[in-house]
Amino acid sequence: MLPNFSKEEIMSLDLGLKGKTAVITGGAAGIGNETAEFFLKQGANVVLADLNPEVNNIAKEMGGDKAIGVAGNVCDAEYRQHVIEEGVKAFGQIDILVNCAGIVALESAEIISEDFWNRTININLSASFFMAQAVGKYMIDNGVKGSIVNIASQAGVIALDKHVAYCAAKGGIIAMTKVMAMEWGKYGIRVNAVAPTVVLTALGHKAWDGPVGDAFKKEIPAERFAEPEEIAAVIAFLCSKGAAMITGHNLLIDGGYTIK
Repeated sequence: MLPNFSKEEIMSLDLGLKGKTAVITGGAAGIGNETAEFFLKQGANVVLADLNPEVNNIAKEMGGDKAIGVAGNVCDAEYRQHVIEEGVKAFGQIDILVNCAGIVALESAEIISEDFWNRTININLSASFFMAQAVGKYMIDNGVKGSIVNIASQAGVIALDKHVAYCAAKGGIIAMTKVMAMEWGKYGIRVNAVAPTVVLTALGHKAWDGPVGDAFKKEIPAERFAEPEEIAAVIAFLCSKGAAMITGHNLLIDGGYTIK
């Protein structure tokens, strides 16, 4: 089994992000919330964008005056612009976007409904693109040499049972990441994606604890699932100076699952 370092060891990494401001969609829970905590440990400011009406309270509890939360629906164009405006108002500049907002809703290809398909694509792909578009335009217009990280999935590169809409959305995330990286490199904007395996957030535990998860772990060379802080650390690295030559990349964080 590959080593599993403690959360304290991972959180103690210094990636030189002090003073940067990161917008994190889906920031009230799960990977987004863990990523916000990691950025705060790095000395960054965070703007949490989430449907949860308590997101500003969550942000303040996490980071005090270094964090704000903006409640709303990332599928809404006015809300996306509002998030950027509030971030600039609070911290002066947006340097980073992490697109974490998404849903996991599974159905077989032969019976999936149009509504089910559209909801998955709209939230997991379209909203991520338009949020990246809005932040990218802000960066271009203001001369910000920033970084965007989109959350894809191992489901974006392989087929998984009952994941047809999810695989399509995450595959789209990877493709759009490459195009944005190609088009925006001349502005000093880097765009990458990360593609995790199962991540042991609260929802991850609920879905994968027990025999089904135990069987799945046997198919992963690392013989375990990912911890949320492991994903957060990779996201932060991709936003750091150490990743200055990395753009248009989809980084699999899957313990080797997709090498087969």
